[in-house]
Amino acid sequence: MRLELHQQGYLVRGLWALLILAAAAAAYEGRWSLTFVALATLALALAPLFLARRLDITLPLPFVTAVTVFVIASIFMGEAFDFYERFWWWDIALHGSSAIGFGLVGFIFVLMMFEGDRFAAPPWAMCLMAFGLAVTVGACWEIFEFAMDQWFGLNMQKSGLQDTMGDLIVDVIGAALASWLGYIYLRAKDPSFWTWPIDRFVALNKKLFRKHR
Repeated sequence: MRLELHQQGYLVRGLWALLILAAAAAAYEGRWSLTFVALATLALALAPLFLARRLDITLPLPFVTAVTVFVIASIFMGEAFDFYERFWWWDIALHGSSAIGFGLVGFIFVLMMFEGDRFAAPPWAMCLMAFGLAVTVGACWEIFEFAMDQWFGLNMQKSGLQDTMGDLIVDVIGAALASWLGYIYLRAKDPSFWTWPIDRFVALNKKLFRKHR
């Protein structure tokens, strides 16, 4: 993986440093739950980098930045500082953005299976697979929330069925948007503003897309 830790942007490294400082301050004050949340958030933010190294994949810097911001917003700010209760739109925004992200990841994964050959299967079929992956991840997360509430007495589902169905609807909308972006990529002859995340990933990992044209 060519994008090492010291090569990350100032924003990403600053967010990592803030999480370390937050964990240290919480530990000093004896707030062990906040310490755990801060360290868990940092671990999840770093996980894509180490996974990419294992798979010999180069991650675009905007992707790493987006993952870091999302993990902090969902776990550190959402759970530790109760942003889900303070702002009614917080959960909707995070579910929508994660669905778009997983949809794009799913599309790139499907494209990798065909080694970048956009003509190996009908565009609608490739986009449908990406859509299915994104919705599946969203559904599994709702199952995880239900399990945590049942086993550990948490309140991740908030209002129960209404919260779950609202999240799933947002997941479907986000996944559909990502699939639409994938369809634009497959049909477009030249790179565009809408497809730059896919174009950038393909450009950085040409060895995985040998049949790209």
